Amino acid sequence: MIQTSFSFIENITPSTLVNPVFARHETFHPRFGWLKKGFDAAIENPEIFLDDEATVRLGVGKNMVRSIRYWCNAFKVLDNDNPSKFGERLLDNKGWDSFCEDPASLWLLHWNLLKPPCNAAAWYFVFHLFQGNDFTQNDLFLALCDYRDSLGGKIADSSLEKDITCILRMYVEQSSKDKPSEDTLDCPFTELGILHTAADTKHFTFRIGEKNNLPPEIVVAACLEYAVRVGDQKTIAMPRLLYDPGSPGMAFKLIEGDVCDAIERVSRHFNSLFLSDTAGIIQFSFTADPWQLATDILEHYYHNRGNRTSK
Repeated sequence: MIQTSFSFIENITPSTLVNPVFARHETFHPRFGWLKKGFDAAIENPEIFLDDEATVRLGVGKNMVRSIRYWCNAFKVLDNDNPSKFGERLLDNKGWDSFCEDPASLWLLHWNLLKPPCNAAAWYFVFHLFQGNDFTQNDLFLALCDYRDSLGGKIADSSLEKDITCILRMYVEQSSKDKPSEDTLDCPFTELGILHTAADTKHFTFRIGEKNNLPPEIVVAACLEYAVRVGDQKTIAMPRLLYDPGSPGMAFKLIEGDVCDAIERVSRHFNSLFLSDTAGIIQFSFTADPWQLATDILEHYYHNRGNRTSK
């Protein structure tokens, strides 16, 4: 049964976490190369998206210019149209993965899209608050309507429908017997395999558990970011990392064994993080600055990735 009552939402999604932003994507899911294209253009001119020459510089129509602008800011590779530190680390020509060829980068972007301040409210809702695991598009719509109502905003139903359609196109590999069109082209995020059709094309399910293309470094970096965001202690209980709204477990749809395994594997290279058992509850602890540690872990992953690629 799909739960569609969200009277508790105001307690877990304050405006500092999720901005009530809906349907800003102009109905376009992020396409291959869009983030790099928008990032590079913003380096040359942070006001490019407002420039009359934007369609020429980006090689797309006006609606797509607005969509690229939205996605670049929503994924936080841009911050108010200016290149962000995260964007520079990932997409700079000498960055970790300039063209997002590694699925790890897509997982990292997925995490960045959902983490605060989140400017994709429907995405946050679907991954962190929605209670169903076998659902239809209409189930999502009805639940998202309840969420919309709990926020007190006047968001049109049509905007919610556009967001749901965009989410499904973004994460579910499309199967069409017809020739592919611009609207049915798969999004790179279908590579994550986190959401797929169930018994028929009208039902969808989350893929819960281990993801073969999700590196442990991405999981642990997300755990560190989440732990420091929700408290000032250097220890956090595993259930919080798994089930709290906004947590890595919810964002990546992982179970306890997946997160514990990721932490144990990364701890072989970073002895400043470890697992412990307190009164039967597994705890994740770290002794170094979490933000720097998360960056170091990602640097380690991408450095080794580069070495493997060059062999």
